[in-house]
Amino acid sequence: MAVPPTYSDLGKSAKDIFSKGYGYGVLKLDVKTKSQSGVEFATSGSSNTDTGKSGGHLETKYKLSDLGLTFNQKWTTDNTLTTEITMEDQLAKGLKLGLDTSFVPNTGKKSAKLKTGYKRDYMNLGCDLDFDMAGPTVHAGTVLGFEGWLVGYQLAFDTAKSKLIKNNLAFGYKAGDFQLHTHVNDGTEFGGSIYQKVNGNLETAVNLAWTSGSNNTRFGIGAKYQLDKDASLSAKVSNSCLVGVGYTQTLRPGRSYILKTIFSRNNSKSSTAVN
Repeated sequence: MAVPPTYSDLGKSAKDIFSKGYGYGVLKLDVKTKSQSGVEFATSGSSNTDTGKSGGHLETKYKLSDLGLTFNQKWTTDNTLTTEITMEDQLAKGLKLGLDTSFVPNTGKKSAKLKTGYKRDYMNLGCDLDFDMAGPTVHAGTVLGFEGWLVGYQLAFDTAKSKLIKNNLAFGYKAGDFQLHTHVNDGTEFGGSIYQKVNGNLETAVNLAWTSGSNNTRFGIGAKYQLDKDASLSAKVSNSCLVGVGYTQTLRPGRSYILKTIFSRNNSKSSTAVN
C-alpha cells in the first residue's frame, strides 16, 4: 500500500462532494501568477453578500528545490502577517519540518507553531507544537494503513492545563473507486461517509452524523457529474430539506466560473463567483 493520508484528509473525497462547488452568499476572485524566477504570487478577494463584509490576502511562495525549502508569506486585509518555512526530505526521507509564525501589528499579538510530519509506506505521522505564553498545546495524529484498511487517531493536549482537549478516532477502507470513513470525536460525536466513483464522469457520496444526547441524526446525499472536461454539475440534499446545486465552468486554466443555488423549505437563493 502507498502512503496513507493524514488524519485530516481521511474521508476527503466525500467531504469535497459536499463542500466544493458551493458557498452561497460569497463572491470570490482568485488570481495566481508565477514569475520567471519561480516565485508564485496569489491574490484573493471575497465579499459576503449578506453582511457586506469584504476581505482578501496577498501570498507569495518560493521554493529552493535543491535544499528542500519552501518559503511562504501572506498578508491579509485584517492586517495579519504570516510566514511559513518548511523543509522536506532533507534530514530523512519522508520527514517534513515546518515553522509557521503570525504577527498582528495593530495589537502586537504573535504566535508560532512548529510542525513535523513523517510518512512512509503503511503510516503517516504528524505532530504540531502550538506555542502560547501560558504553555504550548500539542497536536498529534497518526494514520496506519494496510491493504486498503485505514485506522487513525488524533489528539490535542493543553500543557498549561494538563488536559486532553481533543480525542478522536477514525476507521475506514479505501479502494480505487470506493471509500468508507467512520469517526468518533471526543466520544460524543459519531459520523461516517461513503464515497463511490461510479464511472469516469459521476461521483457520489453519503454522509451521516449523530451527537450523543440528541435524537437528531444528520444525513446527506451528494453527487458530482462531469459534463465535459471544462464543466461540472454538483448537487446535494440533506434530511433537513436543504438542497444545493452548483455549476462550475472552467474559463481557462486556473480560472473558473461558479453558479450555485441553495433551496430550503422557506426560500431559495443563488449566487455566482469567479475563481
